[in-house]
Amino acid sequence: MNINDWLRHATSTLAESGCPDPAIDARWMAEDVLHMTHTDLKFEGDREVGPIAHARLNAMLRRRAAGEPVQYILQRADFMGLTFHVDGRVLIPRQDTETLVEHALIAVTELSSPVVLDLCAGSGCIGLSLKNLAPRARVTLADLSADALEVARINAAQLDVEVAFRQGDLFDAVAGEHFDVIVSNPPYIPHAELSGLQREVQHEPAMALDGGRDGLDFYRRIARGTSAHLNPGGTVCLEVGIGEAEAVQQLLGQFLDCADSGIQRDLNGIPRVVWARSK
Repeated sequence: MNINDWLRHATSTLAESGCPDPAIDARWMAEDVLHMTHTDLKFEGDREVGPIAHARLNAMLRRRAAGEPVQYILQRADFMGLTFHVDGRVLIPRQDTETLVEHALIAVTELSSPVVLDLCAGSGCIGLSLKNLAPRARVTLADLSADALEVARINAAQLDVEVAFRQGDLFDAVAGEHFDVIVSNPPYIPHAELSGLQREVQHEPAMALDGGRDGLDFYRRIARGTSAHLNPGGTVCLEVGIGEAEAVQQLLGQFLDCADSGIQRDLNGIPRVVWARSK
């Protein structure tokens, strides 16, 4: 079987399984196993696939056809121009979250030596991206999951950036510490909606998705705890789910002495980031 034959077979198999992007996922797997670029695949499609590579490709194909996200299969995801290690211990970074990083970066770059907290850090994609873009920042990654923090440590090492790690339940992880910028993409899916999520999303860790009855449980806790850890004039930036922005903005206004606050839309026009600056 040559490369083109396998790509056609894989694309057809994935389409039948309900994969939303069958041709792209087939190509990504082929690029990974065969160590080829997109251009290589186009011009060398008649090259035969060796037996070892063929077995690896088919093993990946079975996993993807069963609904496992291709990022977990390849153990990598691109975010903010960087490549992050990901596996089933953490959420897969999404383009929507780049809006959160971009807005937080505004607050970070206004300060000469900002102290930054990435709360519910997961893979570390938010905090590590901020550290990469603003090297003078002192960044702490906090998460309840020891497994998630292990993935974040892998990513910090791969990106060669130095950050601090804290394990604990939200602000319990950073007791007594204060920050100029607090950024978080907490769990925000209403519990009743979890079972109806896309099959790929259901492979991701439930504790990183489940936002409680109305999806706002973590925002309530973050809003209550932020004032004790945010320096005067500091900024908090939170990613939110669809339809949650106004409620989260109100929560921040209720518990934080705000000088200003607002809502930022993502590239699809969806209110995605809620931010507030303390007095």
